[in-house]
Amino acid sequence: MDGMIGGAASAHQDSFARDNLPPRADWPVFLLDRPDYRYPPRLNCAVELLDRNIERGRGDHPALVTPAETLTYRQLAARVNRIANVLVHRLGMVPGNRVLLRSANNAWMVAAYFAVLKAGGVVVATMPLLRAKELGQMFSKARITHAFCDARLADEARKANAPDLRHLVTWGDGALEAMCAAASAEFDACDTAADDVCLIGFTSGSTGEPKGTLHFHRDMLAICDGYGMQVLRPEPTDVFIGSPPLAFTFGLGGLVLFPFRVGATAVLLEKAPPEELPAAIERHRATVCFTAPTAYRVMAGLAAQHDLSSLRKCVSAGEALPKPVFEAWQAATGLKLMDGIGATEMLHIFIAAREDQIRPGATGLPVPGYVAKVVDEHGTEVPRGTPGRLAVQGPTGCRYLADPRQAQYVQHGWNITGDTYVQDEDGYFWYQARNDDMIISAGYNIAGPEVEAALLSHPAVRECGVVGAPDAERGMVVRAYVVLHQGQAADGATAKVLQDHVKREIAPYKYPRSVVFVETLPRTETGKLQRFALRKRAGEEP
Repeated sequence: MDGMIGGAASAHQDSFARDNLPPRADWPVFLLDRPDYRYPPRLNCAVELLDRNIERGRGDHPALVTPAETLTYRQLAARVNRIANVLVHRLGMVPGNRVLLRSANNAWMVAAYFAVLKAGGVVVATMPLLRAKELGQMFSKARITHAFCDARLADEARKANAPDLRHLVTWGDGALEAMCAAASAEFDACDTAADDVCLIGFTSGSTGEPKGTLHFHRDMLAICDGYGMQVLRPEPTDVFIGSPPLAFTFGLGGLVLFPFRVGATAVLLEKAPPEELPAAIERHRATVCFTAPTAYRVMAGLAAQHDLSSLRKCVSAGEALPKPVFEAWQAATGLKLMDGIGATEMLHIFIAAREDQIRPGATGLPVPGYVAKVVDEHGTEVPRGTPGRLAVQGPTGCRYLADPRQAQYVQHGWNITGDTYVQDEDGYFWYQARNDDMIISAGYNIAGPEVEAALLSHPAVRECGVVGAPDAERGMVVRAYVVLHQGQAADGATAKVLQDHVKREIAPYKYPRSVVFVETLPRTETGKLQRFALRKRAGEEP
């Protein structure tokens, strides 16, 4: 591709990201006519999300609160500028270079992130638990030239195969801190185009080679001006808190971009397990919480032990929100969980509901500016009430980094998310399963998450995962892997009780014919249930 994207000349001297965008014909349709999503041709999202707060008189307002330090917007901007100067003038980064970031959620991670954006680089943020092999795939696929890393996590990064890496600088051991101390706190932002790539988000794919998703400077603002401003509707006085890693775009939006767009405050915790998050909410008087359904289920049981009265909005995403979890949280706090579905390919949430639109059990309606429909395998919309594949268009969309799988995700101009949904007569979308999580047993289509929700409504069940297990007679049977609450007997009698309970809750043919009691369930670093691991186990067990 040439240096023109969207009518504006790219600022990137290193054209790798631009050159590895999919062909234009393979892009989804982008819906950019709505006034909320019209941005000027020249745009640097770091300026809009950080520097604008200082211009608007928010410079002395807390931007980040962590156990180690609190930074105002002015203090954070100074650190960002120092890191940007280190990147450009000491480490030789040029616009378009890819910079890997590796850290838990803390102020240095955010500062490094914005420094890369401001200097015109391309961020590749990585989960702290990734190992050298996985990091090596990202180093190689994205041709990463620079890396910033928390010193506590540097060993795996140093062991990774990184053929293009020129500099790896750590913080927490004084290295980056010393460089910053000698650098200027002033930095002129790179004059990037709104359609310059600024982020390569690698999917937390369960199997196979990870896919890099390319996002532009305007995309970072679009999710703020879409879901953030029109569904979440934060205020400058809000205090955000949550558990998702900033390398996960759910966490990036929910814990940094959304609060920064309105000049609010973000509380960052390096570790935020559900057993500890309620105490942190109470301590910081947090008002907006982002975490996964599994965490809300645990937190609901702890709510009576903490003062959670400061909370006013709680967002659930990352995996389907079972109705029993919604009901437990509402009973414990009086708050309705705001469900939503997003994707790394779409950058953030694209179907959700404001508090006054919530229907328990439904994901919601398309975020203003997005459109969605349920289609068959040919891309034809199916009748309301009929399960099918979710298809979405909006101001953000999938552009994979040099990956033939682009043709699987984008079909006929629509983003095909890989989720099975039903749309009702009122336009609400109801999650059924991931497309590959549908269980076909004796000719019946059974959605694993629906069976999970039925099991979770029984007081003995702490967690569960439902998959199909091979069966000679039925092709597949429903198998439930169940974690019981302490004191419950993991025996045949309990299994029978749970099976009968499911038969009463949903159609009897959907009940789990096989119940396996386990101590823990496999989950990703972001809290998602790894059903692929359960499917693998089910395929190997009798």
